[in-house]
Amino acid sequence: MSFKICYNLLQSSLSTEFTYASSKVSKILSPNSTSPIPPSSIHESRSHKHVNLNLSPCLRRRSITIFLTTFLWDILPNTRRALLLAEELELDRYTDSKEGFTLLIPSSWTKVDKAGATALFQEANMGSNNIGVVVNPIRLATLGDFGSPQFVADKLLQAERRKESTQDAEVITVAERSGEGGLQIYEFEYTLDSTRGGMKRIFSAAFVASKKLYLLNITHSDKPESPLDPHKRQILEQVLHSFDSAI
Repeated sequence: MSFKICYNLLQSSLSTEFTYASSKVSKILSPNSTSPIPPSSIHESRSHKHVNLNLSPCLRRRSITIFLTTFLWDILPNTRRALLLAEELELDRYTDSKEGFTLLIPSSWTKVDKAGATALFQEANMGSNNIGVVVNPIRLATLGDFGSPQFVADKLLQAERRKESTQDAEVITVAERSGEGGLQIYEFEYTLDSTRGGMKRIFSAAFVASKKLYLLNITHSDKPESPLDPHKRQILEQVLHSFDSAI
């Protein structure tokens, strides 16, 4: 469906605006269609009191880095903490000045072109794991005009469940945070069981700025036989929390 049709639908009603845009993001970023720091991460790091010194030099350096990160956590300003963690997780800052958004991207992921996506990044040799951003014009001035984060999450799942390929979809978390200049940003995490690729973990974020709707969609395989590991999850959470306006 073209962006002209998308634009017309976005203008029709508040509910249609987010439902259609959410569906558009999922369709565009589907492989088959062609910053705050989480407290859990801090707790996980602090729970390891003993370090096995019989490690290879590479693992030993990584253990020391994690130890120093934990030690410095409480004495560094928030910005320094975020920079330190981004460096540890090998994340690079990507900014689209033309469209007006910014986020962190795993340094090993590759930017690819795909019709309808404003920006799309894929994991090497695993294209089904991707990070995508779609920007659409919109009538509304703020994200709050859509409704509460829970209302938007419900619309998001309705869009997913209407797909023929969807077997199940379940919301895990719904959150709201402040971005640049107090910008209202909604964040969502949900699981999606689909006939196209099996079980997936989805992290999404949305905000409205300058009469544009910005949607971030992070998709990663999360199958029972190969679940999303804690380290990769931490990386994807940082990407999610880094999504912001660059206007």
